[in-house]
Amino acid sequence: MKSNVEKIDYENCIAPQLGKTAKILDYHLQEFLSSNGLDLTKEQMIVLKKLHDKDGLNQNELAFLTLRNKSSLTRLLAKMEKKNYITRNQCECDKRINKVFLTPLGKETFQKTRPIIKKMMDAVENNISTEEKKQIITILQKIQANFISL
Repeated sequence: MKSNVEKIDYENCIAPQLGKTAKILDYHLQEFLSSNGLDLTKEQMIVLKKLHDKDGLNQNELAFLTLRNKSSLTRLLAKMEKKNYITRNQCECDKRINKVFLTPLGKETFQKTRPIIKKMMDAVENNISTEEKKQIITILQKIQANFISL
């Protein structure tokens, strides 16, 4: 009896390769951070970067910018507050809104990530030409747009 299940060649599909690459990048980023003495996760680093770009974002804005739901962001921010990377202050005009700010330690920690990220980007782009890099970015942007339109 023949099966009507369509076979999928996972090795020659984009999505599994993207997933595998993302996991490899996450693993090595965590290794780079840890080996440089930083008690920081990728998710925490992203929050530090967003606050470095615009300090004092409210939690809803930060959730949107970091592609996180509000409850997971709240848990992440609580951990970061315990590490003294950020502080949350209630908005004077609306007590339901918390604004998030970098602490001096958060600013210092973010600055320490910069050479680590540069090293990581250099490793990612090793042996990839400028033209190939442009092609990869274009293709990834098309994939992202495919999901925006869903």
